[in-house]
Amino acid sequence: MNNFVITCCSTVDLEKEYLEERNIPYVCFHYTLDGVVYDDDLGKTISADDFFAKISKGATPTTSQINSEQYIEFWEPYLKQGLNVLHVTLSSGISGTYNSAYLAKRYLEEKYPNQKIKVVDSLGASSGYGMLMSYLADLRDEGKSFEECYKWVEENKLNVHHWFFSTDLTSYRRGGRISSTSFFLGQLLKICPLLNMDNQGRLIPRKKIRTKEKTMIEIVRQMVLHAQEGTNYSGKCYMCHSACLEDAQKVAQMVEKNFPNLKGKIKIHSIGTVIGSHTGPGTVALFFMGDKREN
Repeated sequence: MNNFVITCCSTVDLEKEYLEERNIPYVCFHYTLDGVVYDDDLGKTISADDFFAKISKGATPTTSQINSEQYIEFWEPYLKQGLNVLHVTLSSGISGTYNSAYLAKRYLEEKYPNQKIKVVDSLGASSGYGMLMSYLADLRDEGKSFEECYKWVEENKLNVHHWFFSTDLTSYRRGGRISSTSFFLGQLLKICPLLNMDNQGRLIPRKKIRTKEKTMIEIVRQMVLHAQEGTNYSGKCYMCHSACLEDAQKVAQMVEKNFPNLKGKIKIHSIGTVIGSHTGPGTVALFFMGDKREN
């Protein structure tokens, strides 16, 4: 029997049922929509379809990270049971929740000196962060120790590639991530930017491509270039989307055609309310294990 629990934040963007089945407890971020504060509870309160429909009609949700008090309340029951805690956070490149978790860790380790708490910065987000947790749960279930799991996740987190494209730049303009001029030029020229996460867990624009179809081809090409063992890749592949399932399915078909040895079918998830507050609708993301992210 394991003497530890692996935990994460709700921004892994996986289904609630999957996390419960894999015994991965999670702590919720929060967001404010139409003046009401909600837990980012993996679609329990507001479905992904309803959430993105509200954004399309002009709603502008804001998000708030998990504070130290929440982490203390979340972890303490496990420590009281004599369990160690291995927690993986959303990337510090886009959120300050790692710092909150670390402060909670220091407080609880003084209170429970016989227990261990390890906090890992995933340097990832959304279902890429979720895929990392899936691998970690596999190792735990294989009987790997607390220290072995911690070592693996630290050594392999930068091998998780995150590639995104967006067909709707409205939320990027509202959030100030692109200028109004860039937004209107993008709309006029049908620009569909391709982004990925760098080795500091920041979301970086990589290419400005005209038309969605060409961007789909390019995102698959990036997987060919970077996946472990190239087109012989046999690991997991996850995808997520924000109210554009057909686009995600089309990319999944292209990936499966190019990578016949994938470990099972590609899993497609909905982008959650926290990440989705910043992307808005129209975003597709692709995640796989590849070479080490270096920039």
